[in-house]
Amino acid sequence: MTAPRPPRSAAGRAVAPAGAHEGLDDRQLVARVVEGDAQALEALYGRYGRPCYALARRILADEQLAQDVVQEVFLVLWRDARRFDAARGGFSSWLLSMTHHKAVDVVRREENLRKRRAGVEQLEAHEAPVPGPDDQAWTTLRGERVRKALRELPEPQREALVLAYFGGYTQREIAGLTSTPLGTVKTRMLAGMRRMRAGLDGVAPTDAMPLDGAP
Repeated sequence: MTAPRPPRSAAGRAVAPAGAHEGLDDRQLVARVVEGDAQALEALYGRYGRPCYALARRILADEQLAQDVVQEVFLVLWRDARRFDAARGGFSSWLLSMTHHKAVDVVRREENLRKRRAGVEQLEAHEAPVPGPDDQAWTTLRGERVRKALRELPEPQREALVLAYFGGYTQREIAGLTSTPLGTVKTRMLAGMRRMRAGLDGVAPTDAMPLDGAP
């Protein structure tokens, strides 16, 4: 198992060995971190870096992501050590709890990213339903032209319109799926629709698009 990377100072430099700080207890070290003592942070890292890494690695099953979580945890400690409240429990429990929460957040974020990528790929490959045999040629042509126009859009606009046009999602639902403010989704879709209309020569893709935000 690869050891997690050492924490760095606010200036980006690796902190020096803890030395005499190792004789201090956790609360004393945290108090010194509050004062900006980087060696106190290193002493805490020496005590809890590996347990935090082991916990994150077990949750994430990914070495790099686990290292990133540990880095983030100790960066939070460096920037705002006052968040630790000794009256509510021990420092090690607080630090491991923060590690657990951040690792779980990463799991959720990675899962959402995978779902979004897979969803967009599937939706792009989806053929619009054919209303009837007499309209098959027109429907096919229209679908091909719409997909071509979508591929030429910037990625944020394309993602929003693909989810709307092929997935049938409302703007509010798209905002939730993509973790994007509703106003930003509306702006992206409006800009994307304008660019598509300019290139479709009268073939309007708006029939299947729920552009109004659902409550």
